[in-house]
Amino acid sequence: MKPINDRVVVKPAAAEERTAGGLIIPDTAKEKPQRGEVVAVGPGKKDVPMTVKKGDVVLYGKYAGQELSYKGEDYLIVKQDDILVVLD
Repeated sequence: MKPINDRVVVKPAAAEERTAGGLIIPDTAKEKPQRGEVVAVGPGKKDVPMTVKKGDVVLYGKYAGQELSYKGEDYLIVKQDDILVVLD
């Protein structure tokens, strides 16, 4: 996959299976993950350089991006502006 412009392809982290207290969370109550690893980055726009790179772990907006299933894997395509923070 090679995104265009300021698009970023993110592999979302798995949803939490248990609460901190050890209770199992059913599929219907799981929250959509908001964290993932960058797997591909577009070239950016003319006046806006890309600040994320492949391998970065990022947080993105709850309703950001477009979901995509590619070769049996789930991904999310977001604009660089939808990425809130790069985690260390």
